Amino acid sequence: MPHHPKDEKREEQKQLVFDASVLKYQPDIPKQFIWPDHEKPNVNAPELQVPFIDLGGFLSGDPVSAMEASRLVGEACRQHGFFLVVNHGVDATLVADAHSYMGNFFELPLNDKQRAQRKLGEHCGYASSFTGRFSSKLPWKETLSFRYSADKKSSKIVEDYLDSKLGDEFKHFGRVYQDYCEAMSKLSLGIMELLAISLGVGRSHFREFFEENESIMRLNYYPPCQKPDLTLGTGPHC
Repeated sequence: MPHHPKDEKREEQKQLVFDASVLKYQPDIPKQFIWPDHEKPNVNAPELQVPFIDLGGFLSGDPVSAMEASRLVGEACRQHGFFLVVNHGVDATLVADAHSYMGNFFELPLNDKQRAQRKLGEHCGYASSFTGRFSSKLPWKETLSFRYSADKKSSKIVEDYLDSKLGDEFKHFGRVYQDYCEAMSKLSLGIMELLAISLGVGRSHFREFFEENESIMRLNYYPPCQKPDLTLGTGPHC
């Protein structure tokens, strides 16, 4: 009996698994990961000069530096919509650990990573591309997402989540990202102060809206690909 085309399509989607440890060595990539040329980056596009904001003086309490940093932040927001910060006060060892542990996680066998598999409709967990959600123009990436809350009642939320999903051997892994999220939360509050100053409102104007923030931290990994010209690590998004 011939198969119905819809049945064949469902079976094809069901069988598709993004196992980076295998796919990164394959000379050809599955068609679901191939993107149309018109959606790929234009290699001839002019290079964007990303603004750098030095936070060193602001974080040290120097009022003159704070005013200059706020001016640069306001200018960057109006002209670019984003900026990079340097001398941000985040411990360099913590940043290095966050990158190192991310690499260690994504190098694990697929079965181990799937212990934290994201369930349909949820925002947190491990996802290997978007194979369960879409059937074409899939991104060549893996992600691990987890929730962070600055609420003091949730002081170990990242650590507890990763421990519950991945096991006791990942306790230090969870501690690193708990500390990293806390550092990012503190830094974001400082940046919100600069935004407030640049807008001419009180320095702490936005603090009440973000002080006990909740957010999603996402680790993105873009594995090697034998045909990088055919796919994208991530598609257009905002």
